[in-house]
Amino acid sequence: MAAVVKYPGGTEDRHVITDVPPSHAPAPDAERLRLVQADSGEQDWRAWGPYLSERAWGTVREDYSEHGTAWDYFPHDHARSRAYRWSEDGMAGVCDDRQTFCFALALWNGRDPILKERMFGLGGDGGNHGEDAKEYWWYLDSTPTHSWMRWRYHYPQAAFPYDELVAVNALRGRDDTEYELVDTGIFDDDRYWAVTVDYAKASPTDMCIVVTVANRGDTDERLHVLPSLWFRNTWAWGLPGGDRVPRLVGSAAGAGGGARLVGEHWVLGQVLLEGDGDPVPLLCDNDTNAERLWGLPGRSPYPKDGINDHVVNGAATVNPEREGTKGALHYVLDVPAGGHRQIRLRLTRTAPPPGGTPPPAADLTAGFDAVVWARRAEANRFFDGVIPAAATADEALVARQAIAGLMWGKQFYHFDVKRWLEGDPGSAPPAGRRHGRNSHWWHMTSFDVISMPDPWEYPWYAAWDLAFHCVSIARVDPGFAKSQVLLLLREWYLHPNGQIPAYEWAFGDVNPPVHAWAALRVFEIDGSRDHEFLARVMHKLLLNFTWWVNRKDTGGNNVFEGGFLGLDNVGPFDRSAALPVAGTLEQSDGTGWMAMYALNLLDIAVVLAEHDRTWVDTATKFFEHFAYIAAAAYDQGLWDDEDAFFYDVLRLADGSKVPLKVRSVVGLLPLAATTRLSARTLRRLPELGARLRWFLTHRPEYADVIGARRIGPDGRQQRLLTMVGPEKIVRLLARMLDAEEFLSEYGLRTLSRAHLDKPFAVTLGGQEFSVGYEPAESTSGLFGGNSNWRGPIWMPTNFLLISALRDYAAFFGDDLQVEYPTRSGVKRTLDEIADDLSVRLISLFTRDGWGRRPIYGAAQLFQTHPDWRDLISFPEYFHGDNGAGLGAWHQTGWTALVADLILTLRHRRGVDPA
Repeated sequence: MAAVVKYPGGTEDRHVITDVPPSHAPAPDAERLRLVQADSGEQDWRAWGPYLSERAWGTVREDYSEHGTAWDYFPHDHARSRAYRWSEDGMAGVCDDRQTFCFALALWNGRDPILKERMFGLGGDGGNHGEDAKEYWWYLDSTPTHSWMRWRYHYPQAAFPYDELVAVNALRGRDDTEYELVDTGIFDDDRYWAVTVDYAKASPTDMCIVVTVANRGDTDERLHVLPSLWFRNTWAWGLPGGDRVPRLVGSAAGAGGGARLVGEHWVLGQVLLEGDGDPVPLLCDNDTNAERLWGLPGRSPYPKDGINDHVVNGAATVNPEREGTKGALHYVLDVPAGGHRQIRLRLTRTAPPPGGTPPPAADLTAGFDAVVWARRAEANRFFDGVIPAAATADEALVARQAIAGLMWGKQFYHFDVKRWLEGDPGSAPPAGRRHGRNSHWWHMTSFDVISMPDPWEYPWYAAWDLAFHCVSIARVDPGFAKSQVLLLLREWYLHPNGQIPAYEWAFGDVNPPVHAWAALRVFEIDGSRDHEFLARVMHKLLLNFTWWVNRKDTGGNNVFEGGFLGLDNVGPFDRSAALPVAGTLEQSDGTGWMAMYALNLLDIAVVLAEHDRTWVDTATKFFEHFAYIAAAAYDQGLWDDEDAFFYDVLRLADGSKVPLKVRSVVGLLPLAATTRLSARTLRRLPELGARLRWFLTHRPEYADVIGARRIGPDGRQQRLLTMVGPEKIVRLLARMLDAEEFLSEYGLRTLSRAHLDKPFAVTLGGQEFSVGYEPAESTSGLFGGNSNWRGPIWMPTNFLLISALRDYAAFFGDDLQVEYPTRSGVKRTLDEIADDLSVRLISLFTRDGWGRRPIYGAAQLFQTHPDWRDLISFPEYFHGDNGAGLGAWHQTGWTALVADLILTLRHRRGVDPA
């Protein structure tokens, strides 16, 4: 008898294990119990996880060049031979939350010039549309404590076309599509390996691992599989007291077969990697091969690439004594055509320091099976409680893989900026670095697990991305989501002047201020009960709001700048660079974000004031500040009444103004600045109610933004605070919901399609600048050219606008109906429109009537092949007309908001959208 569970992608994914006795059956809600234990500190179930990045080369942290050329200074070709200073990378990797040790998978098909130890891709100077991974892998499953995880990779059996990918992409211009791995024909005739890795935790520091390799080709093939264990290099940098080296020893496990790697570390203790079968332990050191790279002697005769050189070239580059700081269990698997083989591994912490006694043999049989069976069943039970039963099977598949991508996107991030700027002892970087990138952020130190946008393309946090991640993460792990919201507000991240760090390429860039919005959403998802969390957030956001007012309102007129604000090339010129003429760019999105920020802080203060009256004055302050900002947008000319749209305005040195009439998402974002005040709130906080009445009496010019009132669904009066007054909402929505402008079949575009035939153009300082509708990758190098806000569909802005529609719907109810789509003659409520927009965005990922997923466009392999079509990617953004996925491909974190849309829609409707 056997327990059989089917997963996408082939029969070998039916992981067969012996039946488990009833006494081993998983307890109800076992994963939720683990979360409680982790949050309380009873058991640290988050101690080990998929915190190993897919890429550490080409990052700012590893860049010690004079001019900040990160991709050139530490390229992919160096990665196998050069020790990393700040972090590590690998495939299907896990590590502890201090990245003391790392575990990952390496592969060799017998034809490649190097082991496949990490994913390959092109840097920003190599891809015709920016940096781009050139491999195919997916995050298929993960519980929030990582008690159960699944990862998949498709590895070609022919030699990997490294040189071809580099050469062809170098020849292509911005008007050409990217040359991808599938375009080389290397997957023709199914000649590839489908490699699946499953993880199941027996305890917080004991992981059962199943590696399944399936030969999809029609001939027998051999694959070298090298599960690898190593210590992060902390000893080679000349730091005082930092020269202590851990130890890794390899040996055969015993008469029953198998082999093991045993690590000893003065903090971690003893860690064991044991595998079944007959692998050969190979050991070298996680030290740089200085001879290969620079022709200089190195620290070790068996450096970091020793295992690579031994397996690929037969070189004597592994330690015959089987000792070192990096090791692998070398399996050589002969797999028949259409067949598969499995490897069982156990990774466990076996003793605290000093841990000198050899560990006992790991259980790789019945006990192993019981753990794998139980954790998988518990994961299914957990997600049954997360994903509504009304969701279709395809929607559930998408939601679960979206959440998996968020969980796998949690990465260990180590960066001491002061140390990086100054250099380590004996290796001082060029003096120019002291005044270059991030030189004003010397206070910042990071040594944390952080949710990243993408473990390969963006293996570093981005502030506004992280805020959106937290909203989706809160659906499964509110504790971690709250810790992430708080993290960037901690003293060692937040700049002393109050600025939130943006991302490692430029911590001083300005991301939209969405932290308060995210904190509110996470608070609500968590049951609206953790007031301590909200208060901690509020204290730091007061500093950040003040920074915005002091630094980004240069005219003191409550209209804000901010630069690119995450929207890259949305404008006719780079909004983060010096203006082409003397003046100030007053931004509709910057002003809209700040109006929204003020309302978010008002909402937080109201919640806190109902428990602590000292917050009443803060609530009143942000009520007033919102009124000033919202009214200023009209007074300073951001609203164009003839066009019924908000535009950026260039205020010239002589006081004249040039409206930049680009109909983009910049002009829609003010819709997100809205909230409601109930009569109950105003009674409980009479000071706030009195101030509102005073404003309406003595400052009637603010009536448009604070004056709307009506009876709510509960029969009580409520007030609407909004940057877009009631009489303007319908006019602005007519633009947004027009299929000839923003509304596409798959959501809202970031630029009106009207600019396809009528690009916006303006002449400034003798130069002409223009913006035209580009539904796919940017053809302009503006702002680096590696993303595009001139037409494609982006999930975060869609999500905010849908949320805003629901807020307006809560105020107007069914009384406000607008044409949807514009000029269709059909009127719908705002809730109905929000639902339909959600359906459009969800449909990017789900199969249509022909069984095709729009994100995969014309890629037939992904659309029709049974081994590929249910493996879901979550691209950075989407083609504005056909929905094809674009940009970063391997789980861009905020795209996982689709899971939140599915959960919300199905909880609301309880039925299939059809």
